[in-house]
Amino acid sequence: MDSKLLMYKILLADLESLRVIMNDGLSSIPADCLHVCIDVTGAYSAQNTELNISLTAVGLLWTTTDFIAKGLLYGLKEENGTGILDVQSTSKQMEDVNREEEAANSMNGFSDQAPLINVVDRDKLLFSVFSLLQKLGADGRPEAATSSKDEWQGKELGTRGGKAVHMLIHHSRNTAQKQWDETLVLVMGGIARLLRSFFPFLRSLRNFWSGWESLLLSVKSSILHGSKEVSLAAINCLQSTVISHSPKGNLPMDYLKSVLEVYELVLQSSKNYGGNAASKVKQEILHGLGELYVQAQGMFDNGMYTRLLVVVHTAFKQDSTTNNNFEAEFGHVPPLQRTVLEILPLLHPAGHLSSMWSLFLGEILQYLPISDSSLQSAEDKPEKTSTGHHVHGSNKMIKHQMPDSSSANTEDPSLSSGTMASIPGYLLAEKLVPVLVDLFLQAPALEKCTIFPEIVRGLARCMTTRRDSPEGSLWRLAVEGFNRVLVDDTSKLTATRGSDQIIGKPSRIRLWKEVADVYEIFLLGYCGRALPPNSLSTSTLAADESLEMNVLDILGDKILKSQIDAPPDILQRLVSTLDRCASRTCSLPVETVELMPSHCSRFSLACLQKLFLLSSCNDEICGWNLARSEVSKISIMILLTRCDYILKKFLIDENELGDRRFPAARLDEVIFVLEGLARLVVHSDTVSVLPLHPYLKGGLAKENGDKRPHLFILFQSFCELVISRERKVRELVQVLLKFISTELALEKIKLAS
Repeated sequence: MDSKLLMYKILLADLESLRVIMNDGLSSIPADCLHVCIDVTGAYSAQNTELNISLTAVGLLWTTTDFIAKGLLYGLKEENGTGILDVQSTSKQMEDVNREEEAANSMNGFSDQAPLINVVDRDKLLFSVFSLLQKLGADGRPEAATSSKDEWQGKELGTRGGKAVHMLIHHSRNTAQKQWDETLVLVMGGIARLLRSFFPFLRSLRNFWSGWESLLLSVKSSILHGSKEVSLAAINCLQSTVISHSPKGNLPMDYLKSVLEVYELVLQSSKNYGGNAASKVKQEILHGLGELYVQAQGMFDNGMYTRLLVVVHTAFKQDSTTNNNFEAEFGHVPPLQRTVLEILPLLHPAGHLSSMWSLFLGEILQYLPISDSSLQSAEDKPEKTSTGHHVHGSNKMIKHQMPDSSSANTEDPSLSSGTMASIPGYLLAEKLVPVLVDLFLQAPALEKCTIFPEIVRGLARCMTTRRDSPEGSLWRLAVEGFNRVLVDDTSKLTATRGSDQIIGKPSRIRLWKEVADVYEIFLLGYCGRALPPNSLSTSTLAADESLEMNVLDILGDKILKSQIDAPPDILQRLVSTLDRCASRTCSLPVETVELMPSHCSRFSLACLQKLFLLSSCNDEICGWNLARSEVSKISIMILLTRCDYILKKFLIDENELGDRRFPAARLDEVIFVLEGLARLVVHSDTVSVLPLHPYLKGGLAKENGDKRPHLFILFQSFCELVISRERKVRELVQVLLKFISTELALEKIKLAS
């Protein structure tokens, strides 16, 4: 045996010597001895006693590979007549890289000298090294699908107290299956890094699409059948590619569609398994969908956008089906539904998808509580009700706008309006209502008008939950949202008055019918009502009363006093609703009025006050308009009819009571009416509808009286009230009779002496 070869075998018997030789002495090793160093290093790598020794040896093998490859890339000049070939790179870019690596290698102890070996020997050495690495990489563990789930114990380190002490193994690595899971996570992470960095280049390769499809199959399998860690890594593999390249325009449409198809298939298939891990995976997919749309929304057309909504809807419905009692048991919204709430603001249609707003908002409406016809009591049922279309009509839009039946499951029963009955819960709706209102206010005017009636009806369903859950927040949030959308619509309608109207009149009429329905049902059925004793705290009752008064203010001051485009029959319904609420105190038998809570009488008087304000023109000369005039004409006749009833009922009840004390609520009501009539000043347009004799109308107009001709309508009632036992009533009647004399100019008549 060659003495040099024997010497190296002796030196290599020690690991530390091997490390010195392979790190610092590679350039000095004779060519015919280098294979011995490689074989010995391979033997150290393959030993099973100490893991650190194997890892150290593997690192030395990679160092050797770099050293051998260095000679192939740079080429070596002939030295000492050895006949070594000169393999030069002709690329200027490669030369620059070579110079950088030479400098780095010099710092690491590599000399400019390379082993005196030819190209053929280098190939053999590289093949030898790679063969060793291949053997080391051939894992003896079973495939992931059949690997053991049994937990391992670490190596025994010794004993303590007669018991064996084992090395601790992290819980994420203590079974063969967990180790495979970690392997797959690392693989997916590596693929993700490659795609982030080199996707445009890889896409230019001839067979890359075939490889992409293989990756998608692996991702789908990993998500559906892998552990939580593997599933999340697979999702991130696709997600990072989309997020990195779609904003730059490097992601073609086919690739984007393929990613969306994977998410869709996974969510449709995920109904077959559950648990916390599955829920976390679904949440990650939904977050991914939201981010995907934000980054690539410019690539979405109507069909793809519709498909996106179907995917989100599918996930939501499946979770609702499996978590029917989640809110009742845990007191909060299920995690996946919270995720849907988080991504909804991200999914609103982009500018080029404006026609999708109705579809988008219609889908959100399906998550609100269903309507209940029993919420409306028979005594408060409106005389006229809207016969608008059922909510969730947008589902038909989904089916018609899908690209084709194969691209999405258009027959999915989740898209049927009837299947949503068991989905919504109050806690979810409480979170959803403010989001829905904010999104609706962002919609374009034309699309907003299309979906407006459904929005109003959806909010109304939430408002009527006050019956079953008066202490809940849902009905309060819905009332606030209802006020917001109406004020926004009214203000914009006033601002655009006189400009070209792009919204059809039938749509507006349908909207106002829905609004009138809501006011009739909510004001008559839920506001100013007596509640069971001790049902709510004092502070809550005060807050609720304030909210009810705000509803009246919005209706009376913001809507009916604005230039709204509601037809006359709707205006009549709205004013009549106020009148019916104002009639509660006077309609009660005099014996039971004192049993009525004080907030009920206050609400009734507040409604009566709105009728006075709508009939008056005291401070609104500058703001008088055609719509305001129409409301005033309707209001004055309803108001005078109500006042006449209250005054006559007061006389009847006073006679029946005899010497007994008159109920305070009824007395306050009569005094309020008399004072209101004294202050009321009506517009000349309003006077035209009063049922006065033509001669009287003409005379008043010529004389330009004090604008109180409405008092003539109630003259008979005033005459009867002059004998009332209540001093305050008699005094107010005297004031009113003086106003009448002024209107008739009776003070100008002088008797002849």
